[in-house]
Amino acid sequence: MATVELTNIKKIYAGGVEAVRDVSLTVPNGSFTVLLGPSGCGKSTLLRMIAGLETITSGVCKIGDRVVNEIEPADRDIAMVFQNYALYPHMTVYDNMAYGLRNRGTPKPEIDKRVREAAKLLAIEEYLTRKPRALSGGQRQRVAMGRAIVREPQVFLFDEPLSNLDAKLRVTMRLEIKRLHNRLNATSIFVTHDQVEAMTLADQVVVMNAGNIEQIGAPGEVYKHPATRFVASFIGSPAMNLMPGKVSDSGVVETPGGKLPFDAKRFSASGEVDVGVRPEDIHVSSGSNGFSFTPELVEELGATRLLHGNFGATPIIVAIPASGTTHENREMRLSIDPAAVHLFDRNSGRSLAR
Repeated sequence: MATVELTNIKKIYAGGVEAVRDVSLTVPNGSFTVLLGPSGCGKSTLLRMIAGLETITSGVCKIGDRVVNEIEPADRDIAMVFQNYALYPHMTVYDNMAYGLRNRGTPKPEIDKRVREAAKLLAIEEYLTRKPRALSGGQRQRVAMGRAIVREPQVFLFDEPLSNLDAKLRVTMRLEIKRLHNRLNATSIFVTHDQVEAMTLADQVVVMNAGNIEQIGAPGEVYKHPATRFVASFIGSPAMNLMPGKVSDSGVVETPGGKLPFDAKRFSASGEVDVGVRPEDIHVSSGSNGFSFTPELVEELGATRLLHGNFGATPIIVAIPASGTTHENREMRLSIDPAAVHLFDRNSGRSLAR
């Protein structure tokens, strides 16, 4: 396995379109790093540059101790799992998994050993004689992963491999990929726009937006301490509530819905800011404490209930346990823990945390 180091990587297409802008990133040896962001943010382009499928406009890409900018994909000692499986329809599962090793001149006994070990690891031993058309989507994805595993590469690259699967199967395959990584302890880079995939799979999440890296950190870190307004709004389901505000006194921010206290020890803020509060950090208050809130719409999600309404002129969502009774268009009192309030610079969008 190997560390992947990217230094000042750029990708500029014809016409001056910048897909990736001066990205520097270290993927530690044996880690599972997820590149997360919306469509068009540059995450797949970055992955393809690591794989050698896209040329690097400028910057340095190292895999292990080698600079690989000018090295062909086949010689980079990487294996890639694609969104569309890319299996040969006329070959059996066994032959699909063995194909790359045969092209490299690997001895037959070694090929057979690796294919059968990978098939056992992925629980597809009984499908080795079948062709892809006789497999389900999840089984085909396992075959695609098996084909990557048998190569025993330094780095595994995953380009949205679960996008074509239904919701239930995606959950199952997420668990399979996580178990697989825990067994192999392989350096892995995984691209997705699905924050749930990122949060459940990653050791390190790299949040990208418009060709830039917004934040790098552990899943809990990017969720609890977003570095920018974009990260705050992108991570979390439902997304963080954001509203304009103005810091008037130490530890108090004025918003369209009223004054909110915040932890002045955590933030260095003054003047106009953007205020963020996660839906689950807003709680039902007893008596006359807190602020007035009237739900306009109630979403029942089983264990959780989402209340949609307004805080002043700002639409917000409140997530509460689905216990008791909550009525639409009936006033209630809510409160916010000062420690749960986030402040962002109005112009740059950066967190104002100290």
